[in-house]
Amino acid sequence: MYDQIASNKRRSFLLVFFFLCLIFLLAWLFDQLVGMGKAGIALAVIIAVAVTIGSYYASDRVVLTMSRARPVEKPEFPYLYNVVEGLAMAAGVPAPKCYVIDDTAPNAFATGRNPEHSVIVVTTGLLQKMDRLELEGVIAHEMSHIKNYDILLQTLTVVMVGVVALLSDWMRTSFWWGGPRRRDSDRERGGGAAGLVVALSPLIAQLIRLAVSRRREFLADASGALLTRYPPGLASALKKIAADTEPLEAANKATAHLYIVNPLKDIGGAVNRLFSTHPPIEERIAALEKM
Repeated sequence: MYDQIASNKRRSFLLVFFFLCLIFLLAWLFDQLVGMGKAGIALAVIIAVAVTIGSYYASDRVVLTMSRARPVEKPEFPYLYNVVEGLAMAAGVPAPKCYVIDDTAPNAFATGRNPEHSVIVVTTGLLQKMDRLELEGVIAHEMSHIKNYDILLQTLTVVMVGVVALLSDWMRTSFWWGGPRRRDSDRERGGGAAGLVVALSPLIAQLIRLAVSRRREFLADASGALLTRYPPGLASALKKIAADTEPLEAANKATAHLYIVNPLKDIGGAVNRLFSTHPPIEERIAALEKM
């Protein structure tokens, strides 16, 4: 467990470093395409520093706003608070704040930068459709993400992937409307390669997002089952959530990897499964049934 926590902290640092390098690269390429000169380098520095600081301190608030989650107090959902507080004590972490998404589709996720600044988010549909053992299984899964520092890595990924995608779109739009202002010979030397990298950068960011998601779901399932000492509870919850056909309206491609089960329902087919942020639900259930 401690090795996993240390690994996640290292991966979070490497993730930040990688995206900083990617942002610098995009800014430099943009300069090659449109000839911004020193202004392009200054822009790269400003964006890189702002993204790093903002992602660490504000990424959880960004995710909560994107997900239309609202804070709740114990009198509104006492059983939710009882489960969260009990499992936090069992996991040896501070009790996270509780947020709710008003949506009948059952799902949940955790966010924050560390266990001391963490949040567990559930939909009202999850509270309505799960029995207590299933709810405990889901919350234990999310509590494991918090204890293992998965939340830092996953939440940083939401913001940084979004920033890279926005920068790439802006650069393509600027290139299309403004066009390179350098000499034709300069454009021929670097424009083609630069344009290709700018076009591929969202795909690179997406692949990084997938890489930090799948394996952690298996680990959180196992850790959550150890917390509750009842793997069938989580297995039953996963079956119910996966069988529910209603899409979660507040979810999108940027936040989908945070949820316990992919909230986007258009994930059929071999290609879509390859690019899914979650491992197949059948494999997760089979692993829990073997515990």
